[in-house]
Amino acid sequence: MEKQNVGAKKRSRDRQGSLALSIAAALFGVQSERNRQHDFNQRTPWPFIVAGIVGILLFIGLLVAITLIVTATHGR
Repeated sequence: MEKQNVGAKKRSRDRQGSLALSIAAALFGVQSERNRQHDFNQRTPWPFIVAGIVGILLFIGLLVAITLIVTATHGR
């Protein structure tokens, strides 16, 4: 029973890591055709949609933070 639970946790982490890498590659336009086909063969697109939106919001937040830091530093 314990080995099955450990195996399920490892597969879940692998899927989450794979999802994160897939979203990052797609956001920067460097995803391979094989990975793109794998992503499009998944049962549901919702994890990709949610992760993509979160990734874009984080990217925008990073750009805003950098802009605020640069303008505050050089605005004096």
